Amino acid sequence: MEKFREVLTLHLKHRNALGYCLVSLLTVGGERIFSSAVFQCPCSAAWNLPYGLVFLLVPALALFLLGCMLNGSTWRVLTGCCSRGCCAGLRKAWVCLNISVSALVAPLIWVSMALLGGTFYECAASGTKLAVRWLCGNSTSSCSAQLPLVPCQQAQAPDMKQLQKELQRKLTAQSQILGWSLIAIVIIVLLFFTSINRHCSPISYMQLKFWEIYLQQEQQIFKSQATEHATQLAKENVKCFFECSHPQECKTPSIEDWQKISSLYTFIPKEQYYSNAQIREQKQKNQSSTSQEYAMVPGPGFADSSDMNSTTDL
Repeated sequence: MEKFREVLTLHLKHRNALGYCLVSLLTVGGERIFSSAVFQCPCSAAWNLPYGLVFLLVPALALFLLGCMLNGSTWRVLTGCCSRGCCAGLRKAWVCLNISVSALVAPLIWVSMALLGGTFYECAASGTKLAVRWLCGNSTSSCSAQLPLVPCQQAQAPDMKQLQKELQRKLTAQSQILGWSLIAIVIIVLLFFTSINRHCSPISYMQLKFWEIYLQQEQQIFKSQATEHATQLAKENVKCFFECSHPQECKTPSIEDWQKISSLYTFIPKEQYYSNAQIREQKQKNQSSTSQEYAMVPGPGFADSSDMNSTTDL
């Protein structure tokens, strides 16, 4: 039982990392299946490029859109946006950037693995005039004629087979160079922006850890209390329905209160408010503070996580 609790605690602590690892494995497996079992290059100068690009980019686009749909922050921004007015300026751009970065994990893995494999790139590049000029140069016309046929390796003559193998090696090398270059660029950009984000953080490292713990506990308690309150309200309404009686008064937050705690969090440096719920309670406690002006900056990304059981690291 203790070991099970340790495993569960480890899972809850590293939920996001494990989730990204699972997504990465599924993406790599899907790419391998597509490239070996589904993909069949037409080996035509007219169709190689569009066919190869479709398999290289369209699944990446689909994974990006799926990532945006599965990100809770997307629906937190969009839900009720027309009725309460959408956030604007720096905060909106920051949230959209966080959503996009999270959703780009699977597409970048797909494109990187596809380039390292070389199958899609070989098909797409073999149908371009740029590849003919680059690979064939001043060679005979047989090189430009054989280039679109390279992915299929259908040549019968020994000299043509040798030519196709040489062209395929060059295309594979180009594809793998692009793949490793993409991986290196993504890592460098991610490291750069993470460093800038941490450097510009308005709070210290230990306070940031405390904030994560606080939000996790608040969200767990909120879900528990919400479940209890909803169950109580549902029981009362059903009981009154069958007994044809009037329900007892059951206090429920107003629409305005729900909108306040559902809005995007904005950090106030002069006050130690760790969530929208705390801001609301403190302002109700000190009504005079509502008229004060505070300098407000975007909070850390995990403060806007709408998942009631998880937090998203910076």
